[in-house]
Amino acid sequence: TIQPYSPKAGTGLSSHELNQPGTYRMLKDTSIVAQFHVKQDQEHALAQQLFANAEGDLAILAWTTTPWTLPSNSALAVGEKVEYVQVNTFNQYTYAPVSVVLAKELVKKYFKPEAENASFADYKGGDKLIPWAIKNSFKGKELVGLKYHQLMPYVTNADLEQNAFRVIAGDFVTTEDGTGIVHIAPTFGADDFRVAKDNGVPPVMVKDEAGKDVPLVDKQGRLVAEVADFPLYYVKEEYYSDEDRAKPDFKPTDVLIAIKLKEDNKAFDVKKYEHSYPHCWRTDKPVLYYPLDSWFIKTTVLKDKMAALNKTINWKPESTGTGRFGNWLENLVDWNLSRSRYWGTPLPIWREENGGEERCIGSIEELNTEIAKSIAAGNMPAGFVIEDMHRPYVDDVILTSSTGKKMFREPDLIDVWFDSGAMPYAQWHFPFENKDEFKNAYPADFIAEGVDQTRGWFFTLHAIAVMLSESSEEIKAINEAIGNGGIAFKNVVSNGLVLDKNGNKMSKRLGNATDPFETIEQHSADATRWYMISNASPWDNLKFNIEGLDEVRRKFFGTLYNTYSFFALYANIDKFTYSEAEIALNDRPEIDQWIISLLNTLSRDVDAFYADFEPTKATRAIQDFVDAHFSNWYIRLSRRRFWRSDNSDDKLSAYQTLYTCLITISKLIAPVAPFFAERLYNDLNKVTGKEDFESVHLAYFPEYHTELVNKKLEERMQLAQDISSLVLSLRKKMSINVRQPLSKILLPILNKGFEHQVDQVKELILSETNIKDIEYITDAAGFIKKKIKPNFKALGQKVG
Repeated sequence: TIQPYSPKAGTGLSSHELNQPGTYRMLKDTSIVAQFHVKQDQEHALAQQLFANAEGDLAILAWTTTPWTLPSNSALAVGEKVEYVQVNTFNQYTYAPVSVVLAKELVKKYFKPEAENASFADYKGGDKLIPWAIKNSFKGKELVGLKYHQLMPYVTNADLEQNAFRVIAGDFVTTEDGTGIVHIAPTFGADDFRVAKDNGVPPVMVKDEAGKDVPLVDKQGRLVAEVADFPLYYVKEEYYSDEDRAKPDFKPTDVLIAIKLKEDNKAFDVKKYEHSYPHCWRTDKPVLYYPLDSWFIKTTVLKDKMAALNKTINWKPESTGTGRFGNWLENLVDWNLSRSRYWGTPLPIWREENGGEERCIGSIEELNTEIAKSIAAGNMPAGFVIEDMHRPYVDDVILTSSTGKKMFREPDLIDVWFDSGAMPYAQWHFPFENKDEFKNAYPADFIAEGVDQTRGWFFTLHAIAVMLSESSEEIKAINEAIGNGGIAFKNVVSNGLVLDKNGNKMSKRLGNATDPFETIEQHSADATRWYMISNASPWDNLKFNIEGLDEVRRKFFGTLYNTYSFFALYANIDKFTYSEAEIALNDRPEIDQWIISLLNTLSRDVDAFYADFEPTKATRAIQDFVDAHFSNWYIRLSRRRFWRSDNSDDKLSAYQTLYTCLITISKLIAPVAPFFAERLYNDLNKVTGKEDFESVHLAYFPEYHTELVNKKLEERMQLAQDISSLVLSLRKKMSINVRQPLSKILLPILNKGFEHQVDQVKELILSETNIKDIEYITDAAGFIKKKIKPNFKALGQKVG
């Protein structure tokens, strides 16, 4: 079959390897519209009419962006329903008269309208305007069977002369580009191979040293010696060394082919053409489509099941699962498993030399059993023991078929991506050992990798799991026992990219790259991680700004550290160890009840965010709690309670409440800031000994207790915060210092219930804003001015 092949890596590639991000790159290649000269002495219904209308040679035009494949041409494909025309004109390179055939829709691409039906007699070689005239039109099906001379006759034989070099019909032919006629090289294209095989067109091949038919390009990416004008020339410029390419007289092979075809009056048009071309993910060199003997996994058989089970996986973001990954599964092709490499996992397949009997070995135990049989049959030396399952040792193993013939291992290796997809089983050496451990760990609760892995690791994990759910009785039993339909992972986060602060891709060349090790060394791993996760969801691209990271370190972690330091200072002075009896929440001041209520609400929300793989929402909720409520409100309003000299219940309540908040926060931040959380937890717990865990990461995650939540109190305190913030903003706007007392504020109210809520926190608002009174107003007509600002962007689309 025709497979993507990397000459520089020396191996074929699978479809998912070829679809890794960055593998398709823009190349500017030489493109050629070649003239395939039609044979005059042939029995074909259209041939006589074409030659009767022709001025000069009669040629069929076909376009290619891979001129190196032209020596391997053995057919031309047309669309049966496409309309084609015969155009009389001159060749722009040799100035010779020629009659060409191409799709009618593409005539204007090669011929200037002002030169149509111009005088042929007045034309002189080198004139910018080349006269042309349409002489005939016909459907593609009328061209089928028309024979032409071999374009580059380096290799020929009786089979080619009889069955090749003719026009055939192709269902993939379009008039979107080129000439509407496709040059067919069966050894270098999947469509070419299929249509040639369907029409009985042989490929152009030569014999290698072993007498085997091989294409005109070897596995190093060079034209074979039989292509006499370009022997052992690399077909892609990128395959040459930098030294060779730097030579003054260097020309790529495609350019040399174009020059020869011009000289031979076989090139109608030669241009540079920029197009997207696949590259090897290992070598960064262009790949070829090449005939390879490969082993495949028939993944297409389970395509529908893979797609259905994919819908049961929780993708973050969902669009990656339904879009990029889902679309990939819908267009799935069979998995090319073979790799022509030396290092890796060998294919455990042995075959007879004539390709008769085949055997796939499933375990070391089975292999040793077969080796023993082979020793007994005299096909291997007595006492042979295999100690390494890799090449070259495994290649020494010769097995024996059921008829006593020798069986040799297939020389290829297994696609390394298969190894990655087999990870859930290989890590436990399942099914040979650790069956209980595997069962408890399967399927994975969560995996994370870059978005490029949708067609890499994510796919191979999913494909192997689904295939095993159909083929392995042990996996079937485990899936049934745990209620798993056949997936390898339940949740997956597809990570975005880290960009610079301006949204550009980081690059050493551009000088905008940030060294992660230096960053962590300077700002800590926790602060770096917290900044990245709180700044953008893991699946979104992140604009990395070192100033923002420093702000997180100072504002969030600095605030938490200062809060703990404040607590530790006074707790040590008062020898608080939480050994005193717990003060009931209802007996504590409202400010303590409020922060404990908020803390419980926070614990509930953060737990839900983590469970839904939304760490960004979790970190932002914790940050908001610490900054807006815990530090700037609760601590500030409670300071005087810690300064008191007596050991009152109010002071004890403040200690117990602050301790509870700090140790709970240590647990909430632990998944994202493990080091800071560990230090905070241990510093607190080693004094009180309230918990029997050596680490915050072994402690129970905070639970939500409904009885500790007071929503009305939360609402009242939020009102106090909001109103105070508004008053302080107005003071700042009017340049009135907070130290300057004001007699009152006017507060619009909607109803008596709102007034009652404000009354309950009135004293707190007055204290915070240095206001003596609050006056409620029900008619705000004289105080509130409403302004309308048009949405010009939206209006512009409607009214212009």
